Amino acid sequence: MSIDITFCGATQTVTGSCYAITTSSSRFLIDCGLFQGSKTLKELNYKPFPFHPRDIDFVLLTHAHIDHSGLLPRLIKEGFKGPIYTSAGTVDLCSFMLPDSGHIQEMEVQSLNRRNQRMGRKNVDPIYTAQDAIRTLDQFKAIDLNHWFNPSHDIRVRLWNAGHILGSASLELEIAQDDKPLRLMFSGDIGSDELLLEKRADAAQGFDYVICESTYGATIRTKTSQEQRRAHLAHIIHDAKAKGGALLIPAFAVERTQELLTDLTTLAAEGAIEHVPIFLDSPLAIKVTDVFSKHASDLLSDKAFDQAVHSDLVHICESVEESRNIEKVHGFHIIISASGMCDAGRIRHHLRHWLWSPKATVLLVGYQAQGTLGRILRDGAQSVRIFGDEIKVHATIKELDDYSGHADQEQLTSWIQARAPVTGALFLTHGEDQTMALFAKSLQSSGFDKPIITPEMDDHYQLNATTFKQIDATSSKRLSNTQLGYHDWHNDFSKLLLDMRDALDKKADDKSRATLIRSLRRALEQ
Repeated sequence: MSIDITFCGATQTVTGSCYAITTSSSRFLIDCGLFQGSKTLKELNYKPFPFHPRDIDFVLLTHAHIDHSGLLPRLIKEGFKGPIYTSAGTVDLCSFMLPDSGHIQEMEVQSLNRRNQRMGRKNVDPIYTAQDAIRTLDQFKAIDLNHWFNPSHDIRVRLWNAGHILGSASLELEIAQDDKPLRLMFSGDIGSDELLLEKRADAAQGFDYVICESTYGATIRTKTSQEQRRAHLAHIIHDAKAKGGALLIPAFAVERTQELLTDLTTLAAEGAIEHVPIFLDSPLAIKVTDVFSKHASDLLSDKAFDQAVHSDLVHICESVEESRNIEKVHGFHIIISASGMCDAGRIRHHLRHWLWSPKATVLLVGYQAQGTLGRILRDGAQSVRIFGDEIKVHATIKELDDYSGHADQEQLTSWIQARAPVTGALFLTHGEDQTMALFAKSLQSSGFDKPIITPEMDDHYQLNATTFKQIDATSSKRLSNTQLGYHDWHNDFSKLLLDMRDALDKKADDKSRATLIRSLRRALEQ
């Protein structure tokens, strides 16, 4: 007897985590995340699920990040009636993060529909609303870490600390078979060993199959102590202050924001940086920080975190008016605002206000997925489009990987080795294709001698204790592999508009510009 698993997201890309699993008597999901990045990927959030929501018995959720939880309200909206099992910390985080996600989608759709009306296009509906998300919370069930529970009669599950964010968990599954249970381990997202607030990841060992994330599977970071990390941050702050403008930090509302606040206030208290105003401009991050305070006993460095929360340097900006008033601040100041990939939220308004200025500094402290504004800035774009406006990039763009919430190649390798023996195969997900290829090669070089599979979107496998096989699902794939995780035509079109403007600006006179425009028109007519 075998079980079926379909990889419905986070394949050859880092968002949209979702696995659909079918046993002899149960059908359930692990994660149900929102796709982020290029518009081609985001369009998957509107397309039909590759399963029927009404047929799903329950969901196991690894953690609260929207790329793992963000389609749960839509799942329920389309008929899912079962429980969502996860840790208590994740329940508390999702109680704010999912309604916030719904609110963002409502606001973005309102803005889009205003543009559609002006262009004579049809209106669109949000994937779900804040109210849909609030209704989703009724189906959450909090589960203690390190204790077995039975979501159905043929399955038992145990949650292990994944060390990624508050409440994050890896999932150990035992699924009843004819002779002995099939043992599976789903990593979720594994945290870096150097995180300030989270304890190190841990889990059991001895599995038939391990499904592991690989976000930083090709990256080997220089080992950095907390003191060294703060020193790196202080150096960037000194350089940014010397320029005279603002320091913008796009930060994920969960964990990165809380770590940054702790380090910034610690540096100021130690005299390593001057006392400068720090604006926390993210309603979600403010609420999440309250959740961290509630779970302070589960955190490392809880005293330093508590001091940061109550620091006079930190200015909370909850309302839109408070956010807009930041633009009136003179002199050097620090703005921490979501989203971490610059793809939504208030950070885009601050970027539009500051990117053109050589006095400003933008500090990227988290993973930037392909197709996101953060990735485009990181890759050196000279111009970008924000809210339809062309913005020249004269600000200094910095990157500090010390705050990454993900394990690097060495830490992921150690985590996988600690799960040994693995008798069946290892599946790598939640990574870009080149990253997974390099990580697989590194694992093989380190002595891992079982098959390493990098599934594609909607790939379907049958697993049992001794063998596995892939079932042809070509006809049901929502996207081909070449469409995942890369710049799509929307990105190319935006860049073309910017390049055309640059080319016209460089022409010596109107006659030369008219000649170029005629050439472009002839190209369009071919």
